[in-house]
Amino acid sequence: MLGIDLGTTNCGFASTSADADTAVELFAIPQLTNPGEVQAEPLLESALYLAREGEFAEGALDLPWLEGNRTITGRLAARRGVETLGRLVTSAKSWLSYTGADRTAAILPVNAPDGAPRVSPVEASQRYLEHMKAAWDYQHPDEPFTDQQVVLTVPASFDEAARQLTQKAAEQAGYRNLILLEEPQAAFYAWLERHENWRESVQPGDLILVIDVGGGTTDFTLISVTESAGSLQLERVAVGDHLLLGGDNMDLALAHSAAARMGKLDAMQFHTLWQQCRLAKENLLSNDELQEAPLTILGRGSSLIGGTIKGKLTRSEVETTLVDGFFPVVSSHDMPARQRRSGLMEVGLPYEPDAAITRHLARFLRRDATGMACPTHVLFNGGVFRARHLRERVLEVLNAFLGEEGKPPVISLEGDDLMHAVARGAAYYGRARQGRGIRIRGGVPRTYYIGIESAMPAVPGFAAPMKALTVVPFGMEEGTGTKVPNREFALVVGEPAEFRFFSSSARKHDDAGTLLEEIDSDLEEIAPIQVHLEGQEGQMVRVSLEAHVTETGVLELWCVARDGRRWKLEFQVRDAGQKRKP
Repeated sequence: MLGIDLGTTNCGFASTSADADTAVELFAIPQLTNPGEVQAEPLLESALYLAREGEFAEGALDLPWLEGNRTITGRLAARRGVETLGRLVTSAKSWLSYTGADRTAAILPVNAPDGAPRVSPVEASQRYLEHMKAAWDYQHPDEPFTDQQVVLTVPASFDEAARQLTQKAAEQAGYRNLILLEEPQAAFYAWLERHENWRESVQPGDLILVIDVGGGTTDFTLISVTESAGSLQLERVAVGDHLLLGGDNMDLALAHSAAARMGKLDAMQFHTLWQQCRLAKENLLSNDELQEAPLTILGRGSSLIGGTIKGKLTRSEVETTLVDGFFPVVSSHDMPARQRRSGLMEVGLPYEPDAAITRHLARFLRRDATGMACPTHVLFNGGVFRARHLRERVLEVLNAFLGEEGKPPVISLEGDDLMHAVARGAAYYGRARQGRGIRIRGGVPRTYYIGIESAMPAVPGFAAPMKALTVVPFGMEEGTGTKVPNREFALVVGEPAEFRFFSSSARKHDDAGTLLEEIDSDLEEIAPIQVHLEGQEGQMVRVSLEAHVTETGVLELWCVARDGRRWKLEFQVRDAGQKRKP
């Protein structure tokens, strides 16, 4: 069993066997670290460098399994990208979840000059996955990758379209026996794998909060501990919204702090500084003995050496900037601030306007109308939490939340190796699926709805109201299906038609068939479908609806006619456009 963490900033890789006594092992990934130099590194940086013709000597980018290579993946890509504007692809995973872009179109890097090569977010993800597959086959010729069960992780907050795009990238990379797993669950599986006596740490009625702050996203998940027939069981009961807020934002904050001491920098120099601050932050947070990291920015113009700008980041500056800027002390009633946007903006990712992760945590815990969810335990995941001060601040804020509710302080579950926990947990989950480990009951992490147009007389200037029908309830398990009971609808076939889909992480109690008369703020529109269903032109067919969740965790929705004809509706992955208000 192989576990792969397709991260925004770094990719991790772990493996184990079906034997319950076999430990999970990390796989060091061979990659270019310098031109002509290949080394096995603990992580593969999620960086793709699109080299210019003749930029490197012939053969300098060859890998043990690939000659004539023109692109760089991993460590060297990140280093080279710091020096050259418009050639480095990063944050492809964040773009996979952005419905405001055509995620299968060649749009990255967004700052590439005219005529420079670009790739799609799907292709960039495919390149990272291809690299890891080829590296495994090179190191394990007797255990081919395609013969292995592969568990690939995605953010818990990914919608169905983003999950399908991730699966598409993996399939294009040659992955066959594939399962998708939510990253916070993977992090908790890693804790289970390292703590065989976990039943002594939790008891029925406990509620475990997993806080996962990665390179591009922040994920919150709640896992409850229950008891059945005398045995403890685990169930994922809530996931947070998709928050584009993480290490990228923190690196930018550090770059602004450092730039204030360096004088005026142009766009290229600031881009270089941003990337250097990321490397400096990672070095400082991973090495307790390191107190500062140098920053060097080349000058512009004829006197490059003489114009070199030097600076540094200190450990105290990094921790202070991150603690106060991203984890401020707030009340559990303080919600994320909404910021009025400019009418025109540069093309880019829709980052959260409020960088305070603690306010987003307050909103997550207060999503239920019955009151605040009160966790008894917390598990941290993500490289930023290697900084002790960040963990301590979150515990301080979270315990204040609980104090407001008259609850005892939360217990911190000590995780190991925060940079590799997701990959390790994914590999362990692969073994648990075969009955050789504890499993978390989870299923679909959101409730899904399809838009139903109201039947009413036409009124000039007014569109027919849109209702929302529940087709997939929260928690529907993989490998199961459900029918929308006692309802039939008119399906347009034989001509182009649009289907609108919505999801909600807040409404967890809508059963299949529940019809919402209004589409409120609890529902978020996801990628629509524009499709031409086979049939007689303009015909309206009476159909019922069936939903299935495949073993890989992918949702399928079927329209079934009385005569047995079936039409499959697949989530749109092209030309989704901006999210629209209902």
